Amino acid sequence: MTKIAQRDSAPGTVLVIDDDETNRYILTSWLVRAGHTVLGAADGAEGLALLERADHSLPEAAVIDVQLPDMTGFEVCERIKADPRTAHLPVVHVSAVAVNTEDHTEGLSRGADAYLDQPIDPNEFLATVTAALRYARARLRAERLTLRLAALNRATLDVYRAVGFPSFSAAATGGAASLMSGPATAVLLSPQGLPVHSHAAGPDAPPVSRPARPELLDQLASSALGSGTGAEVVVLPADRWKALLPLDPIEGDVVLVVARTKRNRPPVCVAVPAAAARTTDERELLQQLVNASALALEALRTYNEEHALALALQRTFLPDRLPDAPGTALAVRYLPASDHAEIGGDFYEALQTPAGLLLAIGDVAGHSLVAATVMGEIRHALRAYALEDHPPHHVLERLDALLAHTRPGLTVTLCLVLVEPGGGRLHIANAGHIPPLLLRPDGSAAYLPEHGPLLGLRLSHPPAHVHPAEPGSRLVLITDGLVEVRNRDLDDSLAEFLDAAAAGPRELEALCDFLLRSFGEDKEDDIALLALHLGPDPDPA
Repeated sequence: MTKIAQRDSAPGTVLVIDDDETNRYILTSWLVRAGHTVLGAADGAEGLALLERADHSLPEAAVIDVQLPDMTGFEVCERIKADPRTAHLPVVHVSAVAVNTEDHTEGLSRGADAYLDQPIDPNEFLATVTAALRYARARLRAERLTLRLAALNRATLDVYRAVGFPSFSAAATGGAASLMSGPATAVLLSPQGLPVHSHAAGPDAPPVSRPARPELLDQLASSALGSGTGAEVVVLPADRWKALLPLDPIEGDVVLVVARTKRNRPPVCVAVPAAAARTTDERELLQQLVNASALALEALRTYNEEHALALALQRTFLPDRLPDAPGTALAVRYLPASDHAEIGGDFYEALQTPAGLLLAIGDVAGHSLVAATVMGEIRHALRAYALEDHPPHHVLERLDALLAHTRPGLTVTLCLVLVEPGGGRLHIANAGHIPPLLLRPDGSAAYLPEHGPLLGLRLSHPPAHVHPAEPGSRLVLITDGLVEVRNRDLDDSLAEFLDAAAAGPRELEALCDFLLRSFGEDKEDDIALLALHLGPDPDPA
């Protein structure tokens, strides 16, 4: 007999409901001699009250006489089966009166699991109770396994869809707690190289994280997996566990699972109380979750490494300094998208040309390394064409032709602003980009909305529009990442941005900071902001 079969056939707690004291004594004696614990009741109401008062120590089976003084045993059985707390309880009917086929049929059809006629053979009675216990325990085990498989599925989905390490850590720790219906501890290394000790007190408790000792991961891994790959399960005695994590709330022996997907990579370590993972099935489920967590963390770590590399590449495409143009002041802000978003193609440029100071701001369609690469190509070509002293709209036409030839199907928005020497006039050629915002010295503000088609469509571009600019005017150029909000009309966002810029600080650097604080929080796109001040320096007040 297997260990599981032995546990399923082991003695349990049995409720005996019989109004005949002698009969109840005999049944109780047989059960006690077989190792069972017995709860006795003289009628249906008393038996149901015993079940209602029972908390975590519900009987595992009930033996019920059919003829009771206050209700039939059939009614008692129906009420037991109708209560979700006790529906799983196997019921064995016994009777010395209701012994014909119709009685048996009625008792079994109303929920009983077995029906015995008195006088009863002791061995048959005990074998029937054992069979009922064995079936009920196997059914409960199957139901628990089903629930845990569902919990494993939810936890696995949570770790794979986690965005960023904090949410991953919470998903892995909370998932283990939910899976094992108790406390869980995880020790992980973040993609930034910080060891973390995370603990959840139970399935519904939010995980709490704290820094861990750098050597802790290797110490835990040496207990199970060593330097290998895969996922291994080991039981750590309480003293060993407390020596490794003296502040961890889990008491007693623990089941520790260590998983690693690649050599020379940090492992994922998850521990639960040993009592929560006694069976092979329970440990295998926990092992699957930890292995899935290790795969998810490795994917997150790889993504972060690639994102950091792409971001570094993207930054090399942007100007390392702004030109010093007489009579003007420049300020720039560039914020890459959040860590969980792909890099984009936002860019800016400022350079001194024979015709004056040329400002540019643009955005390559899409979010990918390709977009960032195209951004670099456009920016370098822009510098070359501008330094050849082409007027702004001719620069756009040449860039349009280049893009259509080298990157067919890709589009770019680009706004060029040529500031004449002395700053008296602005030449604006806009290829489908957000219009520049002109802030006049008198406090009024307006977008300069004239624009032509996007780059990449091979359409003609109109000559630049010329706007006079008074000394003390400021010009703000942005990409849509600063003002675009999902499910909100862009015109409404631009109007709000205009009002804020007009009421914001007059000093250029302070204005940029103010606009980023007001509009740049928690955005999913890159943000570029280029600001120009013409004429004498404004009063910082």
